[in-house]
This record gives sequence, structure tokens and C-alpha cells, in this order.
Amino acid sequence: MNSNKIINIYTDGACKGNPGPGGWGALLEYEGYTKEIKGFSPLTTNNIMELKAVIEALKIIKYRSKIIIMTDSKYVKNGISDWINNWKAKGWKTANKKPVKNKELWKELDNLSSRHEIEWKWVKGHAGHPGNEKADQLANEGIENA
Repeated sequence: MNSNKIINIYTDGACKGNPGPGGWGALLEYEGYTKEIKGFSPLTTNNIMELKAVIEALKIIKYRSKIIIMTDSKYVKNGISDWINNWKAKGWKTANKKPVKNKELWKELDNLSSRHEIEWKWVKGHAGHPGNEKADQLANEGIENA
């Protein structure tokens, strides 16, 4: 792992109805190179699409890396950097003793995240941030181009 090099990842999920048809998108930036990815699900939720965007972006990165992930989803940011430790300690139950929603996706994200050094950042959605706007565009294209 090169300590000077950082991969920036911008992620977003979108849903037309919740639940409804959904899309996810991610923009990966590394040393002047960019990669755009997107996907679609015919019946899903916005939270699932937010999680899928991060998961699919991390699947691309083959080597242990320093990564900054920027998401406009407080669900994703708080879930992976705060809530997940309690969920795991409580057998994947919430503070209300209910099963964690989207548990399999959280487990997959936890596994992928453990392979890297990740800084999680929340950015305000639809506020003109170029990386976030591009991820939003990709997520919506995922729905429209399905």
C-alpha cells in the first residue's frame, strides 16, 4: 500500500418510489484516472441502493488501499462507522432488539471495508459537489437505462 496515494470514491443510490425501481452509481478517482460504474434493481429501496453503490465500488479495488468514501447517505456513513459494532456485538440486532435491515449487505460491506484503510465522509446531497453530483447522475442513469 502506497501511503501517499488515495482513491476517492463518490457513491449514491436512487429509487423511483421506495420501494421501487432503483439505481446506484459510483465515481472512483485515482491519480487523474476516473472510473464510473452503475447498476439497476427492478424492486428495491433507496438504502439498499446506497449500500450497493459502496459495495460495488470496493469490489473493483483489488489491492489494499487508502480510500476516502464520500456518500450523501447518513445511513451508510453512520452504519459502517458507528452502528455496525453494536449490531455485531448484539448478534445483528438493533438497539430495539429487532433484526438489522439489509444485514447481508452490511456484512458484505464490513468484509470489503476491512481490506482497506477507509475514511468515511458525509457530503450534503444535491449541493453542487461535483463528485456527488456525478454519482447521483450515474445512479439515475442506472434506473433510466435499465
